[in-house]
Amino acid sequence: MRRSTPKPIRNKLDLTDRAQMRLVRKRLGLSDAELTAIAGRIGNSIAAISKEAAQQRASVLPKPADVPPAAVIASATAAEQAATELPATAPTS
Repeated sequence: MRRSTPKPIRNKLDLTDRAQMRLVRKRLGLSDAELTAIAGRIGNSIAAISKEAAQQRASVLPKPADVPPAAVIASATAAEQAATELPATAPTS
């Protein structure tokens, strides 16, 4: 007797299915360990996993660019202001 294979639930992540794990990892930009840790904490709902991954990305602050000290910024702005000011000259007419 032929039995049909059970259809997977579309909004649940099957941790034993390698192809599904690879696709979800690629879509969310996670490593294998990160995905399994989130799935262990949150559950196997793909919506909950993607929400948690988005929250993790939002909580990680990007490294600020190399910003010079305040004294350097102040001296540079003072030099720019002095260069842009035109000396007042008497009219020649």
